[in-house]
Amino acid sequence: MHFSKYLLSRLLLFSLLLSSLIPTFAQKDITIKSPNGNLTFTFQINRDTPTYKVNYKGTELIGESSLGLNFVEGGAFGNRLKVGTPDYFNAEENYDLVVGKTGYVYSYSKAVSIPLTERTTSRQVNLVVRMFNDAVAFRYEFPVQSSWAAYELTDEKSTFNIQGNPKVRALQFGTYNTSHEGYYQKMPLSEVKNDTLMDMPALFEFPNKVYMAITEANLRDYAGMYLKKKDGYLTTQLSPLPGESGIKVKANLPHQSPWRVMLISDRIGDLMESTTITSLCNSKIKQDFSWLKPGKTSFHWWNGDITPDTTFAPGINFETNKYYIDFCADNGIGYHSVIGYGGFPWYVSDAAGYGAVGKNTDVTKTVPTLDMQKVCDYAKERGVGIHVWVHWYAIHRQLEEAFTQFEKWGIKGMMVDFMDRDDQEMVKIQEEILLAAARHKLFIQFHGSFKPTGLSRTYPNELTREGTLNYETNKWNPRALSADHDLDIPFTRGLAGPTDYHLGGFRAVPPGDFKTQYTRPLMGSTRAHMLAMYVVLESYLTMVADYPEAYLGQPGFDFLKKIPTTWDETKVPAAELDKFATTARRSGTDWYMGTINSSTARKISIPLAFLGKGKYKAKIYADAADVSKDPNHLAISEKVLTAADSLEAILAAGGGQVVHFVRVGE
Repeated sequence: MHFSKYLLSRLLLFSLLLSSLIPTFAQKDITIKSPNGNLTFTFQINRDTPTYKVNYKGTELIGESSLGLNFVEGGAFGNRLKVGTPDYFNAEENYDLVVGKTGYVYSYSKAVSIPLTERTTSRQVNLVVRMFNDAVAFRYEFPVQSSWAAYELTDEKSTFNIQGNPKVRALQFGTYNTSHEGYYQKMPLSEVKNDTLMDMPALFEFPNKVYMAITEANLRDYAGMYLKKKDGYLTTQLSPLPGESGIKVKANLPHQSPWRVMLISDRIGDLMESTTITSLCNSKIKQDFSWLKPGKTSFHWWNGDITPDTTFAPGINFETNKYYIDFCADNGIGYHSVIGYGGFPWYVSDAAGYGAVGKNTDVTKTVPTLDMQKVCDYAKERGVGIHVWVHWYAIHRQLEEAFTQFEKWGIKGMMVDFMDRDDQEMVKIQEEILLAAARHKLFIQFHGSFKPTGLSRTYPNELTREGTLNYETNKWNPRALSADHDLDIPFTRGLAGPTDYHLGGFRAVPPGDFKTQYTRPLMGSTRAHMLAMYVVLESYLTMVADYPEAYLGQPGFDFLKKIPTTWDETKVPAAELDKFATTARRSGTDWYMGTINSSTARKISIPLAFLGKGKYKAKIYADAADVSKDPNHLAISEKVLTAADSLEAILAAGGGQVVHFVRVGE
């Protein structure tokens, strides 16, 4: 009898203890699906750790993956978490993009906010998940709370337990200080070395031809994200603050991380057409942008400051700039770039070369040979805007003073270069530059910079950014940048947004004839390939980087003169990894379609269903039959086509095709 009472009391005590542990060890799943039901995100607490899984059309792409945050004070967030009541909601909006792959976006996603509270400290972090038809995104939100006012983050421990050993396409680095330029590594995930930094976007091709790209959106006041392989998982790595060995983010509450985004589809074109990245960003700042005019620009640094057959010597002077301004005005090129000459910038500097800033560097003062006011006034008379190059540090330390002077001169925008970082400090600096530039009616083009994260929606004056190995390397690399590398970009870096690429080289040679030339650089792919790059790559300030005489009278230059730089709609009618990519973009009622090919010749058929109703006259610029001898030769033809047709493209090795469709009837 006494034994039974004792046993009963012990069982009761054990049951009470077990019930108190249930929220920690056996939390009920929280599940949310995309609007079309194809994507499923499942959250649960397992072994005292918050975890998630992602499923696409019944196949698990991301197995159980842990989530977490490590702080200087209080250590790891996640000890005995209490999961609050999930708040499900729909996120629906219509918005216009001043610059974007489409002029108008309808965005709809299902969402849930999951409150996570530590039982020991009462610190609360909300995990917010949004489900789009083509993406899963989550972020950490830090709401205002009485017992927690600020934090210092040492690590974000979001992991990706990717299933099925997909093929990975990504840049891999050994350091956080990088211009994000390199050749894409392609290998099964199992062969990626541990502790290598993987840049984003990274593309994963699963055996069943499902594609997933991992990147981030709305990177603001936070550190840039990389992935590092460890124990078979990919783990988030944040870029550390300068001079800090461990701290990655310092913030006051309320605060939030960027969105961790997984673009997912069984059609690669869906990822390329997606507007999810901008939909995860804040609306346009309350600023008038009616002054903003995307366009094309000269860029004389690339061609080596060439001014042939002139009576003056090239340099940082009015005559050189007038020569390029006249070329731009005569050919519908909206901007001329003022950069420098002989390796030195146009502004006063006591430092050597473009890449350094001295104590007395001053971007509000020109070198003695340049009258910036005279250059800007002449450009205005000719209907051309002036666009200047600056080192980021030189401009940032004089931000208001410099932008006030630029606005007074009549400068329209600038390339900001050599940042080579994506820590929290640099992320904030870029936003400070964009905000100040917007106040002074200036556009920005970032070079030596990290990937875009959708902020061209918030700051439309960000027209493009680099962050990719591009044609500038043809000036010094013994190998021409290959068509295969070009083809990697729309499937990787291009998924994040606008991509600046030093376009416009019009002097291509057969592969065996390529040589390094710092002035008048040569190209390794065909002219049709180059023309197609203006359509395939998204950018709102595209370069026409060769010298004027390289274009005048040349086949295909008429296409460069008329191609727009803003778009109403984007479609990808055909694309195949490592083979070719075809992108079609609409401006008004006209369509422009570009196809870039790999280094292997092929023939493809492109469906034209994107045209919709009506008949279109198509002007086709294709690789000529003899491009193996002269890659600059084009075969130009015209035909009438409709949406019911397909267009054959015979693509040379390293070749391409562009088509301008003009509607001519119902």
